[in-house]
Amino acid sequence: MEHSVAEHVAQIPSAAASAALAPDAVPVGTPLPWPIVDGDGTLLFERGTALASADERAFLFEHFQPQRGDLLNSGTPHPSASAIAPDSADLTIKDMHLEIGALIGMRSQLGSGAPMHPCRIIGFAPNHALFVTPPLHQGQPLPLAPGDNVEVVAIAIQAVFRFVCTVEAVCRLPFDYVVLSRPGVIRRLRERKSIRVHAHLAVRFGIGETGDTYDGLGLARGVSALGMSLSASWTLGEVGERLRVAFRVKSAGHDTEIRTTAVIRNVQKGKAPGEATTHGLELDQLDATQQMAMKVFVFDRQEDVQYWSNGLK
Repeated sequence: MEHSVAEHVAQIPSAAASAALAPDAVPVGTPLPWPIVDGDGTLLFERGTALASADERAFLFEHFQPQRGDLLNSGTPHPSASAIAPDSADLTIKDMHLEIGALIGMRSQLGSGAPMHPCRIIGFAPNHALFVTPPLHQGQPLPLAPGDNVEVVAIAIQAVFRFVCTVEAVCRLPFDYVVLSRPGVIRRLRERKSIRVHAHLAVRFGIGETGDTYDGLGLARGVSALGMSLSASWTLGEVGERLRVAFRVKSAGHDTEIRTTAVIRNVQKGKAPGEATTHGLELDQLDATQQMAMKVFVFDRQEDVQYWSNGLK
């Protein structure tokens, strides 16, 4: 039976010296006597799962920090890496085609290394000022004051945009909302499908659309709101075939487990024996909560963007 990561973590007792695993302690071809988790507590293999091969075990230890899930306390997540500058363009607010309810990320312009905090557009003024819900940080409204300059990233229908606004008002009645000035210079971060951010996500996968169990473990190195680049120790299928995937995204106060199906859009096999195969996956059955979790995850890493010009890779 499948269980969530939260359920496993809730069962984990105090850390013990034997929590860290060595390769020879992990059996191949026989059911695991305990769950294996990463150093941050993310579930990698459930109790009873059997690793398919020695190559899969080598992949596990090359890309993760395997720990016995029944002994480990959760650790700290991996930080994001360095920034890559976005593309520039002469755009207006009308060019973005933003709609009421559009998800945006916001942070103080002074804190360029800080994560984006999610909020939503709730209205537009004739002078192109924006009305937005208060951005949240750890469940609390982000401290904002009139005159503050904030950086905003907005996900529209076909593209992601970045711009700077000035906070014109922080209102409490008839409900909490923030008024932002007309955007300054608007920069397009290319088409949404072409934007990915660096990541290090453990992804459990199953072959085919149906099934209640997973066949192995992969590593997502690049993630977008629509897909991911997944490395695995073996080739999982051909272009057009489907997989089941399960992983967690954590950012900006959100911690969401995602279980969905994905279409293989391209396959890049390793050139040498034992080298991982990279699969370009399109996540095709995300519900509204999962979509928001993926977008927020990308927001938090907007300073760590990878660009590809030919769609999913």
